[in-house]
Amino acid sequence: MEKSAIKLRTIFMGTSEFAAEILEALVNAGYNIVSVYTQPDKKAGRDQEVKSSAVKIFSEKNKINVHQPEKLDGATVKEIADQRPDIIILAAYGKIIPKTILDIPGFGALNIHTSLLPKYRGPSPIQNSLLNGEKETGVTVILMDEKIDTGDILSHKPTEIGKDENAAELSKKLAKVASELLLETLPRWVERKITPQKQDDSKATLCQLIEKADGKIVWSDDAESIYNRYRAFTPWPGIFTFWEKGDSLKRLKLNKIGLMKINPEIKHHAGEVFQLGEKIGVQAGTGVIILDEIQLEGKSSVSIDEFVNGYPDFLGSALK
Repeated sequence: MEKSAIKLRTIFMGTSEFAAEILEALVNAGYNIVSVYTQPDKKAGRDQEVKSSAVKIFSEKNKINVHQPEKLDGATVKEIADQRPDIIILAAYGKIIPKTILDIPGFGALNIHTSLLPKYRGPSPIQNSLLNGEKETGVTVILMDEKIDTGDILSHKPTEIGKDENAAELSKKLAKVASELLLETLPRWVERKITPQKQDDSKATLCQLIEKADGKIVWSDDAESIYNRYRAFTPWPGIFTFWEKGDSLKRLKLNKIGLMKINPEIKHHAGEVFQLGEKIGVQAGTGVIILDEIQLEGKSSVSIDEFVNGYPDFLGSALK
């Protein structure tokens, strides 16, 4: 690797575990990270405990200067300019970068995006790939412009998606792919050996924003679509349904499920819970969802066998 790339005064901007893995790869490769920008600490979990981002935790352990601005305003622009960065590298940061910052580094600002652009522009490309049952995704390194994920492509690398792979697993796999691709791309970009390629806007697709309510299951959907929703929303926001118990509807989170694409010989209504050999299934529009671990609101997650032992009337009920 050329020393010129390693010596660049580099500012890294990122927040998630995915971003932290890429930052770690840069540090291990000897890159000159002058500072890191990450999202402010936030309250999380039932206890509303204040938590730092994965990028901040890694940076502090490695004695890298950390900045957590609420806004990328004029003061932040000046702060970044005063550090004289040669390049900015961004991965899953969570803020839109203004042109006033993009124009500062001589080698520009590079973004690592977890799709094969121009497909799945915007947030949550991993979840959207799984939601849509894609068999392949990948990583793209772009030279950022003012719009979201529309910059010129510097490099990309496709990756297969496993049939049972969930969002957490795919993110971890793509972090490794992204780290390798970035370390291959940076020296070539600095040596002017890459000609940026315009994206074909006619082939662009946009990501659906993921919200907690999107985890609600519609049992008239086919089982494969429900299973893809489960894969896409693991670990967050998870998938859930409602069980009519007595006079009330109880929220039921499905923490681990399986898939049977075809219907059983005996017909069942969509949402009906029934015994399927040694397993417990729920009828979908087409196919069956196999329940492995579920969690009633206010309770701990348990195996389906343990749940049915405690609530025998669950069998034969209809989930809504």
